[in-house]
Amino acid sequence: MGSPAERPAEPPADGPAGDAGLQRPDLADAFDVVEQHLLGERPTLTRVQVAERAGVPLEIAEQLWRLLGFPNQTDEAVAFTAADVRALQLTHDLMELGILGPDSQAALVRTWGRSYARLAEWQTSLLADVAIDGPDPRRRLEELADAVLPRVESLQTYIWRRHLAGAASRLITAEATGTAAGTTASCQAVCFVDIVGYTSHSKTLDDSGLVDWIEHFEHTATGIVVDHGGRIIKTIGDEILFTADDPAAAAEIALAMTERGADADDPFPSVRAGIAHGSVVSRLGDVFGPVVNIAARLTSVARPGTVLVDGGAYRALAGLPENGTGDLADEPAVEGPDGDPGSSTYRFRRMRRVSVKGYPRLQCWVLRRPRA
Repeated sequence: MGSPAERPAEPPADGPAGDAGLQRPDLADAFDVVEQHLLGERPTLTRVQVAERAGVPLEIAEQLWRLLGFPNQTDEAVAFTAADVRALQLTHDLMELGILGPDSQAALVRTWGRSYARLAEWQTSLLADVAIDGPDPRRRLEELADAVLPRVESLQTYIWRRHLAGAASRLITAEATGTAAGTTASCQAVCFVDIVGYTSHSKTLDDSGLVDWIEHFEHTATGIVVDHGGRIIKTIGDEILFTADDPAAAAEIALAMTERGADADDPFPSVRAGIAHGSVVSRLGDVFGPVVNIAARLTSVARPGTVLVDGGAYRALAGLPENGTGDLADEPAVEGPDGDPGSSTYRFRRMRRVSVKGYPRLQCWVLRRPRA
């Protein structure tokens, strides 16, 4: 759905010129150019006209715009285009087809709004860095609008389709094996990875240094997760949440990160991790349930450079029955699920039960690689 435009405020003409000596009204003119490229035309419609032309009640249109995070507009504000009309019509079509039902409409649209708002903020900052610092920001913005935006749009569509294909494949596989059973629940390994000493270290960095540090952490961690077949669910500042269908993959990812964090010559920060395995509810790209909560709690009590696993992950990695006790002597050499001690062998050290929020006597194990 097209975005109701927010025009930048124009300060007095004798205000600060900026580094490039450009008056702010000129930047407003440049925004008009970019806006036309993004929306296809200059805004000519009010929200009342958009709703009427789309054949959608105004209150429904307002609800959708609010869920998407767009700014509120008055009935007289000319801030919409034909793209907004088409978007409302498409939304109505999806509702008629049963794709957007009453129970999913708000959640799905809200997720779209949050995701694209974050992406737009990041992309805009990149374009601004390229354009505003140049000798002619207005002309540079026009060039970027012509050359960059269509390519970014095509690339985003490609990425979305590839992820859609992957998600469809996982769903079909789960249904075929009976693990989905018509629900969004499936058996997965869930892992949180948390930077050790984030607060104290962040105080020693300026804004640029902090961004670079976090960017390096997220970039490296994402590469490790993807290379081992995991899926990034979200990043939360100094923490990453990912899932994996194979518990051994989650273990390898967590161990790889803690090992890199322990290397003094590696700029990757020191981290700690918690892994839990069991039934997980997936919804709109996020995961929920006790398994997710346990993984988060384990991460909070893990020592720097260590990986803690719950009973479900322990039994899966040790090749024990799911309903077994999983009670082994401290630090035995245990084969992995595939029985290959050369590739999937781990050591476990049973910890004393820990008391965390919601789980007063949680049993966990320290996960380690085998001795040389």
